Amino acid sequence: MNADISSDPGRLRIEEIRTMLSGTYWCPDITTKEIRQGIEHSALLVGAYDTSGRQLGFCRVISDKTRFAYLLDVVVAEECRHQGIGQAMVRFAVTHPALKDVYQWLLKTSDAHGMYGKCGFEALDAPEQWMGRMQQRPDRSRFSR
Repeated sequence: MNADISSDPGRLRIEEIRTMLSGTYWCPDITTKEIRQGIEHSALLVGAYDTSGRQLGFCRVISDKTRFAYLLDVVVAEECRHQGIGQAMVRFAVTHPALKDVYQWLLKTSDAHGMYGKCGFEALDAPEQWMGRMQQRPDRSRFSR
């Protein structure tokens, strides 16, 4: 499937993004407020669109735009998966001019190692040097969508 990949935040369709993200294992039932807040604090936003403007995919990058970038929320509409859209968005992100100085890219995945591997990601060389502070995701059921 041919998709138009863009970093224009004006093209983002928040409700379509919410539909895609709310069906994932990493942020079920995500709210529109959470999506907007994440978008506001991201260094790069990437969308994939069909010829009618329908949003087929989304991802974002958190970064200092100098040394470090974290790729997250890579999601493609269920009926459009396995057609290269995710790879196209990831490649667009890691080669974007706004992030040209970044040399440390991270992401977390439970099920897409093969796709990210095709985009140059590998298991960490020295996981013993990396640490994280993980907490359980707060219950969002009391928030409106």
